[in-house]
Formats: sequence, structure tokens, C-alpha cells
Amino acid sequence: MVVGTSEPASRNADVCGAMPSETADCRPIRWARPVAGDDGCCQASDVPSFVTPVIAPGSLSRVHQPVLTAGSIRLRPWADADAPALVSAYQEPTIQRWHARSLTPDEADDWVASAHAAWMAETAVSWAVDLDDQLAGRMTLKLDNSDGSAAAAYWTRTVARRRGVASRALRLATGWAFSAGMHRVELEHSTLNPVSCLVADRAGFDAEGTRRGSALHADGWHDMHVHATIDAMSTLGAPQAMACT
Repeated sequence: MVVGTSEPASRNADVCGAMPSETADCRPIRWARPVAGDDGCCQASDVPSFVTPVIAPGSLSRVHQPVLTAGSIRLRPWADADAPALVSAYQEPTIQRWHARSLTPDEADDWVASAHAAWMAETAVSWAVDLDDQLAGRMTLKLDNSDGSAAAAYWTRTVARRRGVASRALRLATGWAFSAGMHRVELEHSTLNPVSCLVADRAGFDAEGTRRGSALHADGWHDMHVHATIDAMSTLGAPQAMACT
């Protein structure tokens, strides 16, 4: 089974459990400490009229996309020369299964171009994952700079599986995200893809629950396990919103 996540995103832990139901209408406010109203809940006046993005626009794209390394694993920007390997990767049945697509040569060229455009637009950062200087996989973080969150998506080629490529690449990408100012990195994967649970667990992601019927695959709608990790340093001293009942 492929070590990868479904295209919408991916998340992880040692136990994949059920998502607790929401019981509150109020949401945590990161930028202002909420004040109790007569009903003990958050008031509209507690919400600031505008919010400064967690990561300032332009702070990422004004530098070159980073290259990340750990031992024999290297995360680097995509290159035009990767297009044939991308076409080959998306011909692998397990990658097609969990990502619900294939790639033509023209689409692979567009993939590389769109990866660079996304970095400049600060909407995503996508790396080619090399193992011993050979393309072994893909690691992408879809970015929401307004609240400092990112969603991870990835795959690993058949020849590179069972070597810890995905979990090591995910740890590298998550470390970069936190160093760049992100607060949370999450992912989700089909409940029928237990290998991704192991990847998430090894990368330090906790299981948060299950989203029922939330992703369409070739064989129908799949329930998706949700996993996430939070930068502990970014939560130190942060005010906590009161619970609303």
C-alpha cells in the first residue's frame, strides 16, 4: 500500500479515532482575550475589527524556496527535468488510487510551473523528495498564512517505500513550517490507507478524528482520518478563549 495521503490533505497518529462533536458556537480568539458577557459566552464586541495575518504577506516569497536535508533525504524545489519522473510516478497504481489522477507530459510540465507559482503566491510549498539523489516522492504543504496553518499532502514511489522516506520528509517539512511561523500542520488520509497512519505517528502527528465521506476516490467516497501537530512554542502564553456551553 502506498505511503501517501489523499490529495485533499492528510493527518495522523497511533490511534485513528472519532472526531468529537462540536458543542460550542464560540471559537477561540487568538488575537484578543475574550471577555465574559452576561451569558458567560463570547461577545461580538470581543472580536477585533481586523486581524494581522500570522505570517506577513511577502515574507516567504521574497526568499528562495528552502532546500531541506536529513541524512540521505533531500527536499528541493521541483525542476523541469522532473517531468518524466512525475509522469512515471503517477502511473503507479497505488499513487493513482490515493490521489485519484494520472499525469500526461504536458500536465507534468504544468505541475512544475504551478509549484513555483504557488511558492511565489505563498499559497503552497511543494518539494521533490530525493533519496540518494533519486526522486523518491513528493511533499507539499498548502499554506494558510492568515491563521498560520498548513495541510500536508505527499506520496512515495514504490522503489523507495519501507525506508522511512515519507515520515522523515514530513518531519522536515513540519520543522520548516514552524520555523517560518506556522502554528499548526495537519493532514488527512483515507481510513483504508493505514500506512499513512503510521507515517503520521512517526512524524509526531496526533489523531484528531474521522471526517465521514469527505473525499471522493475512484471507487467512491472515503472516510478520512484527520491528524495534526502544533508548534508548542507558538502556544506559550497565548490567551485561551472561554468555553461556551
